[in-house]
Amino acid sequence: MPKTGSPTRTSRQTATELSGPTSLVNAEARNLAKCRTCGSERVTAIAMTLTDGSRVHFASCHHCENRWWLEGGAQLTFDHVIAKTRKIA
Repeated sequence: MPKTGSPTRTSRQTATELSGPTSLVNAEARNLAKCRTCGSERVTAIAMTLTDGSRVHFASCHHCENRWWLEGGAQLTFDHVIAKTRKIA
């Protein structure tokens, strides 16, 4: 497809004209997680389902490298997460 002078819209974007650089993470999404140790907003957070079926949220701070898991708002220890991820025989 030839490039044109104006940006094009993908199916996930609104019909308004695009302007400037865009990001995969918007400001609202960045406010969802802050590091529990240093307070940095440079956090990657994902939801996942562990081997035992537990739905947890994992987060990792890019600033201080702290990592944590939450299940139902309660923090899980690393050992507890490992126990939940063991293969079911």
